[in-house]
Amino acid sequence: MNRTGWEQRLHKLWYGNSRAYIALLPLSWLYCMLVRIRCLAFRVGLLRTTSLDCRVIVVGNITAGGTGKTPLVIAIAKRAQQAGLRVGILARGYRGHADHWPQQVNGSSDPGEVGDEAVFLARQTGLPVYAGPDRVAAGKALLQASPCDLLICDDGLQHYALQRDTEIALVDASRGEGNGFCLPAGPLREPASRLRSVDAVVALGDDPRWPYSMCLVSHAARGVAEPAISRSLDSFRGRTVHAVAGIGNPERFFASLRSAGLRIQAHRFADHHPFSPADLDFGDSSPVLMTGKDALKCERFAQHHWWFVPIEAQPDARLEEWLAKLLDQEAKLG
Repeated sequence: MNRTGWEQRLHKLWYGNSRAYIALLPLSWLYCMLVRIRCLAFRVGLLRTTSLDCRVIVVGNITAGGTGKTPLVIAIAKRAQQAGLRVGILARGYRGHADHWPQQVNGSSDPGEVGDEAVFLARQTGLPVYAGPDRVAAGKALLQASPCDLLICDDGLQHYALQRDTEIALVDASRGEGNGFCLPAGPLREPASRLRSVDAVVALGDDPRWPYSMCLVSHAARGVAEPAISRSLDSFRGRTVHAVAGIGNPERFFASLRSAGLRIQAHRFADHHPFSPADLDFGDSSPVLMTGKDALKCERFAQHHWWFVPIEAQPDARLEEWLAKLLDQEAKLG
């Protein structure tokens, strides 16, 4: 079975009604024990936490898979710039195959080398972006190249080696914490109690448990081969389109297209899938719609009927107010 199939099976296990996860509970208990030991080691000083020469905000989650972290990072970065802060961004570089890390990233970097999320962040913000599994090393490299008042870390809630000033955790309201168990029986990277220690929990969608929320707003589609060309989503109505997603939660993308009135044929791929022309050869000339991050990996062989749908994080009023106060405080400290 390929990686896409395994991801789909795991998601059904974590978020469905099956009780097959019971067989994996011993591994989950072991995983949770190791997580707690590691956290304790950082707390008592057995493992080192490093402070960088600027303020640090970490945006992450406690579940495996996508919860809208990258759009929120972009939204925070833009607001921080408006507050007068010099901003940089750190990314994991997940599934990047660079020979060495950290890597400086710009809009023309190869997603296969540094990871699609890092390139996407660089294009969307125009800010200094460094990628690498060691966030401390990436942060030091970024600050040496581009002094900043604030670094925003896309993911990394569990990367305790990097000292942070503010933690923001995202929760997908439609999926929550799944069956409530840690990996591999469930989707949790850390016990759900971890949410009590962060500075803010932000729900993607409506979740009355948390005070802050945001939604993802879709904009007019743009050509994968020619991003300057745009086309409204309404213009795709009346015929079946191919919807392609290689992200953590592809159903969210598919649902957004259906809510726009489109009739779609869904094609699910594994998160961060390295697309090839054969993946998108559906034997017809119907439009193909994909996410912005997926489009990065398809540009070099894109066809004229391929489009990507830009999305934007839209915080609710309470989150906007909280972010404004936070960034105003960061500007004063900077």
